[in-house]
Amino acid sequence: MRSHLTFFVLTLLAALLVLAFVRLGLWQWHKGRAREAERAAFARGAEQVLMPGSGPLSALPPYQRVQVSGTLDGAHQFLLDNRSYRGNPGYEVLTPLTRAGGTTLLVDRGWVPFSGSRARLPVIGVAAPAAVTLSGRLADLPVAGLALGHAPPAAGPWPKVTSFPSLAELAAALGTPLEGRILLLDAASPDGYVRDWQPQGLPPLRHFAYAINWWVFALMALIFWGIGAQRWRRAGGAR
Repeated sequence: MRSHLTFFVLTLLAALLVLAFVRLGLWQWHKGRAREAERAAFARGAEQVLMPGSGPLSALPPYQRVQVSGTLDGAHQFLLDNRSYRGNPGYEVLTPLTRAGGTTLLVDRGWVPFSGSRARLPVIGVAAPAAVTLSGRLADLPVAGLALGHAPPAAGPWPKVTSFPSLAELAAALGTPLEGRILLLDAASPDGYVRDWQPQGLPPLRHFAYAINWWVFALMALIFWGIGAQRWRRAGGAR
């Protein structure tokens, strides 16, 4: 009787492991498909440049290239912390653009290297306020893989250092509502830094590889259970 109970417990454990591994594989597979869709949207966004004028940008798809006009506010900028480029630490520079219709759009002007000290921030000034026309891609703010990377803009002088903030937190720091997306400034546009824009997240193939790994674990769990079941029967556990 005890032998039957042991076999039942091991069978239940194997079934739970197989179910967990299969679900984890499906999760990674769906993430890979989502990354493929993002990269397709990234490619489609470069096919044409839209000129929305002073109209809202919220109805446009992500990664759509647009041309917008307004005035850059160099006195109230943000430095997005924990941003790397080719393995080097640094910041991304967010500069408010006040559009002709009165709305404010944050422009990501690119990556600047870490100076080696948090007390010595990079110089990120812009020319005197004047009407400018900029082109770039609409995108969401970067998001942290772990909640531990989040740090809202701190009180104090500008520019403000922040790590994976929400648009609501940036709007509160600026004291004005913001457009629902930011603008990734084109590499050919002036007043920018390092700009090598790519869709966020891991490549789709990496997620597909993780999915296959989880499914291999599920298969291994079944094989080990089968071997154990065979040995249990040979040992006379079924009597």
